[in-house]
Amino acid sequence: MFFYLTYGDPPSGVYTSQVLDVVGYIRKKTRAKVRLVAFISLHDFGKNKSKIQSIDPGAVVLPMLPKAVFWRFNTLLLALLALLLRPQSIVARNVIACNMALLLKRANLIKKVCFDGRGAIAAEWKEYDVRVANQWLKEIDQLEKNAVLTSDYRIAVTEKLIDYWKNTYQYTANAHLIIPCTLNSTFNPSPAESGQITTVRERYGFSAEDVILAYAGSTAGWQSFRTLQDMLQPFLNNNKRHKVFFLSPPEDAIADLQHNFPDQIIQAWVAHETVPETLAACDMGILIREQSVTNRVASPTKFAEYLSAGLPVLISDNLGDYSEFTRLNGCGLIIGDRLPETIPVNTPVNRRKMIELVKKHFTKESFLPAYQKLTLEMAGITDAQQHTS
Repeated sequence: MFFYLTYGDPPSGVYTSQVLDVVGYIRKKTRAKVRLVAFISLHDFGKNKSKIQSIDPGAVVLPMLPKAVFWRFNTLLLALLALLLRPQSIVARNVIACNMALLLKRANLIKKVCFDGRGAIAAEWKEYDVRVANQWLKEIDQLEKNAVLTSDYRIAVTEKLIDYWKNTYQYTANAHLIIPCTLNSTFNPSPAESGQITTVRERYGFSAEDVILAYAGSTAGWQSFRTLQDMLQPFLNNNKRHKVFFLSPPEDAIADLQHNFPDQIIQAWVAHETVPETLAACDMGILIREQSVTNRVASPTKFAEYLSAGLPVLISDNLGDYSEFTRLNGCGLIIGDRLPETIPVNTPVNRRKMIELVKKHFTKESFLPAYQKLTLEMAGITDAQQHTS
């Protein structure tokens, strides 16, 4: 049995699809005995614990001390849990969780640790001015280096993240898997019918001739929004048929754009279950990020979400592995410092192509061999042992 450990991650939509769904999928498809252990904030602890356990009743949900710098004290609680449940190993989702697991290994409470790396955390904290004490900001470099170099195994969300580990921390091993952010295992995308597309467009005041760019998700606190604003203004000025649909809650940044382009910026925060059909009525998804280390190694969940709705993606260059994926597979437009003057209306043929791509490359089923290899690693079974068993 092994733990899948998270630390400080609230039960958001991303947590549901990238943690709870992953744990459930591994348990179902590989029959491995995996137990989710989640340390979450004391704020709304009872409510958030219930959210997690409503999806995974066997999850162990524990309170973390109020400040992240006290993570070592939480390790004591994790150690007691390990003494009680006797896991062989731990897959740790982020840098702090991994360092907690490595302390348990040092104490001989577990045998193996897998670092599930979600990005370049030290770079992100520095580039985006994460509000932590200076000493904590200095420590995160060493913690990330320790996670990368000391773990027995690693998961990275992109090849670019592996390159970052090699260049920054001199990682030289080959003990890793690449598993990007994937769609929910229960989601089976299919092309939207023309009548459904027309109905949704009419609901929001779009015509068949409009070219609609879609942005899904909140923009609050998103550091790249200024970059997006600067690119959108000439695109919107160029043609009144150019529209942008923000599937986002009301926010000041969007309101500013609406003030300048009242007939071309539409904002609506739709129910989660209606997001796919709403996206499917648009023509392209927006995935624009500024140039930074954080973005160069990232695996945005929106990429697969757009493709699953049949949308090609309007994507910045150097965005994780996805800019090159877009270039190789013809599933969008790669942009530099400005949008193209014209963007084509999406077609049924193109929608089907996008969905076939997402089924092949961004479903959990397409990474079943990787999950099977992970469970063997966590059980301490080598390839040679597997082949002789």
